[in-house]
Amino acid sequence: MLTYRRSSNLEVFGYMDSDFAGCVDTRKSTCGYLYLLAGGAISWESVKQSVIARSTMEAEFVVWFEAMVQAKWLWNFILGLGLVNSIERPLKIYYVNLQQSPFLKTRSILRVLSIWN
Repeated sequence: MLTYRRSSNLEVFGYMDSDFAGCVDTRKSTCGYLYLLAGGAISWESVKQSVIARSTMEAEFVVWFEAMVQAKWLWNFILGLGLVNSIERPLKIYYVNLQQSPFLKTRSILRVLSIWN
């Protein structure tokens, strides 16, 4: 069940991640993103990528692009509703980036991207 909390400070934020060649049959990567507002999910997708990435970075670029397209659409949709004032701040997207610290392969590191209109 999706649950949303009443809040005077509404902020949209998201998470995204991908694996590299996670499908053993096709060697395609899986990517996904999730956007939250008021404590509940408002948009999400998890899908096998349509291309075969040749590196982890390439798989990450694919999910970044997909997540940014959705972020832009959400931004414009929420602004069009005229109900949320705090959307004027950057939309934050958190992503796991293990490439930055190869010695931390067992822990995830969250990075933040800020999206402006």
